[in-house]
Amino acid sequence: MVSCEDVIDVNVPNVPPKLVIEASLNWFKGTTGNFQKIQLTLSAPYFDTEVQPATNAIVSVTDSNNNTFVFTENQNTGVYITTDFIPKLNEEYTLHIVYQNETYTGKEVLKSVTPITRVEQENNKGFSGDETELKAYYSDPENEKNFYFFEFVNNRLSMVDLEIYNDEFTNGNEIFGYYSRDDLNAGDEIIIKNYGVSERFYQYLFLLLQQKPDETGSPFETQPASIRGNCINVTNKDNYPLGYFRVSEAHQFVYTIQ
Repeated sequence: MVSCEDVIDVNVPNVPPKLVIEASLNWFKGTTGNFQKIQLTLSAPYFDTEVQPATNAIVSVTDSNNNTFVFTENQNTGVYITTDFIPKLNEEYTLHIVYQNETYTGKEVLKSVTPITRVEQENNKGFSGDETELKAYYSDPENEKNFYFFEFVNNRLSMVDLEIYNDEFTNGNEIFGYYSRDDLNAGDEIIIKNYGVSERFYQYLFLLLQQKPDETGSPFETQPASIRGNCINVTNKDNYPLGYFRVSEAHQFVYTIQ
């Protein structure tokens, strides 16, 4: 018997690279929030494995009182940092980027978050009965419309699980962020990060997560379809950027698997 294979070449359209903006300014409780970073990269053809940094950009963030925080590039890496950012709850911030003679802007309000108060673990859960479940509890404020973004970080597995929540049906109650895996070991440290986010970011990430087979990894990985964030190109609207500008208060809780 003889078997054969047909080689199929997929003709993927080649388009000019777009600017990808990964600008998440996080003010963790108990810190000053002065140090912040913004990463700029370029989109690439589907089968490329290399991500090119967007270097030599001019990057700054301005608050409503016209305080301007300049982000300086770190050695041609596409990572721009500042050490004098001033976070303030409910303050509106404007991102300003000049890259290759085109100007990009985005606006966002710094949203508050309530701290994680405790974590409960249950073993032998899930459909197969071999999963470990964690519930990270926090108290939602009353009479507010709140949106939450959770990251569950497992350094041993080099995995980040993402979850988003709103308080439409839980307003004013104690609720939890949920994490479940079948490959956790006793002694694993799970870093749980909760961010207060805007409704627009919640909707943006909801659409991104719907495109992934699971809710892990970076939301800025290659997606089946491009979803626009809150940044625009004011010089050339057709050359729109990818990514998002987010400003959040955040809380971190470290839990060790029992």
